[in-house]
Formats: sequence, C-alpha cells, structure tokens
Amino acid sequence: MNPFFIPSPSQGVWYLGPIPLRAYALAILFGIFLACLWASRRYKARGGDPELIVDLAIWVVPIGIIGARIYHVLSKWQDYFGPTGDPKEIPLIWHGGLAIWGGVIAGTITACLVLRHRQLKIAPVADAIAPAILVGQIFGRLGNYFNQELFGRPTTLPWGLQIDLQHRPLGFEQYATFHPTFLYEMLWNLAAIGALLWIERRFRLRGGMMMGFYLCAYSLGRFWVENLRMDQANQFLGLRINAWTSLLMFALGVVLAVWCHRQNFPRRQGKEAKEDAAEKSDIEAKSISQSRH
Repeated sequence: MNPFFIPSPSQGVWYLGPIPLRAYALAILFGIFLACLWASRRYKARGGDPELIVDLAIWVVPIGIIGARIYHVLSKWQDYFGPTGDPKEIPLIWHGGLAIWGGVIAGTITACLVLRHRQLKIAPVADAIAPAILVGQIFGRLGNYFNQELFGRPTTLPWGLQIDLQHRPLGFEQYATFHPTFLYEMLWNLAAIGALLWIERRFRLRGGMMMGFYLCAYSLGRFWVENLRMDQANQFLGLRINAWTSLLMFALGVVLAVWCHRQNFPRRQGKEAKEDAAEKSDIEAKSISQSRH
C-alpha cells in the first residue's frame, strides 16, 4: 500500500447524545461562516454596511440550500422518481445531494431581489462576495470527503483516495483508490481565489466584473473535475449535465464581465460610489481635452 494514499475518514457522523453531528453539515456551515466574514470585510472596504452581508445570508443561505437540492433532484430525477426511486428522500439533505450550481443560481437571484428591495447597488455587493463564495465551496467539498462520495475514476497515483468497499460503485469493487476530486476542486478554488485577488489589485475593474470572473474561474475547474467523476449522472451529447452547466456558466461569466465593463457600474457603495463617478468624469474630461489638442 502506497504510504501517500489519502485515507478516507472512518466516520462522518458523531452523536452528542441523541443529536447527530454530521461532518457534511458542519463543513458547509463553517464554509458559510468564513465566506460571510470575509465578504463583510470586503464590502465594508467598498463603503457598504458589513451587516448587510449577514442580512443577505439570512435569506440567501436557506434559499440557496433549497435551490441546491432542487437542482440535484432534477439532474438525478431517477433516484427519486424512477422505478427504484423514493420521493421521500427528497427532503433528507443530510443523506447528501446538494448541487453547487443550484445554490449559486438560487442564491444570486435571492440576493439581487433583496438588494433591489433595499434600493442598494448590486455590483459592489457582487464584487465583495465573489471570491468569498469560493471559500464556502472549499469547505463544502470536505463534506464529500467525509461521506466518501463524488470521487473520480480509479487511479494508482500516489495521492489516490482510499474508498471503503461499501462506498465503491458497482463493478469497481476491485479498486481501492480513486481520484480525490474533492481535493482537486479545493485546490482549484484556492488558486482561483488567488487569481481573482491578483486581477482585482492589478487592474482597475468596473463594478460587477469580479462576479463574472468568479463564474469563469470556477466553471473551468468544475468542468475538468466533473469529467473525472464516476458517480451516476444524466448525460447529453456525451457530456454530464453538470459539465454542460459549467460551460453555460462560463459563457455567462464572460458576458457578465463584458457587460459590466461597458455599463461602468460603480465599484463602491454610498458616498464612495459618488467619488468613483466624479473620478470617472475627470478622466473623461481629460480624455476629451487631450483629444482636442
């Protein structure tokens, strides 16, 4: 046995008396906490009220979880409505089955509606949240690790993930190690955070562009990881549904970044946004003056 193989946890649930403490839920909740904390600080730096992020989370988190579950059920409908499916499993999210893309879509729509209701600019909030979402996704993948699920194809690479016999797919019982796709995605998301922060500091971005770059960065990694996974999934034209969703979200990210650049949305909230507008006017005035000369 290769000493570098990654062992799987012996258990993913602990009991505090009759109360189950599930690693899957704890990982997601801890990721949400860190994401909110960082997003609050980033939003404050943009002139906004950091408490707004907490207020948003009260709406976005539960609705995002519902959206993640709905996407999972729709993308794997046979598990719930097929000949051997059980619809009673749909609300049992602790059994696994939360699709990140469903959470992102539902959470984004919810956040936009709340911000519109409060008459606040969406772009500065989106820019503050964008890299923080990746933090939540990093810790969320730990839940898959503890559940021994969503791993990749068999591999003998030194960093192969050891999977217990009861968690191996039918027909692959003879293989002991598989690609640790949870780790690949965690590392990709960490690199994506670094890339987003570098872009943010290196270039003068327009408001909202960071969210577009987030969609592009995460989609690329997810497309690669998705095609390594071997869990059962519906396909279309030879690609898994989540792979198609990743391609669609990448295209949406490009469109969003270009559109935000052309619209010149403010990067900051409140009086800082007015300073941005004044600075923009100065730059335009200088440009016109120089062109006349």
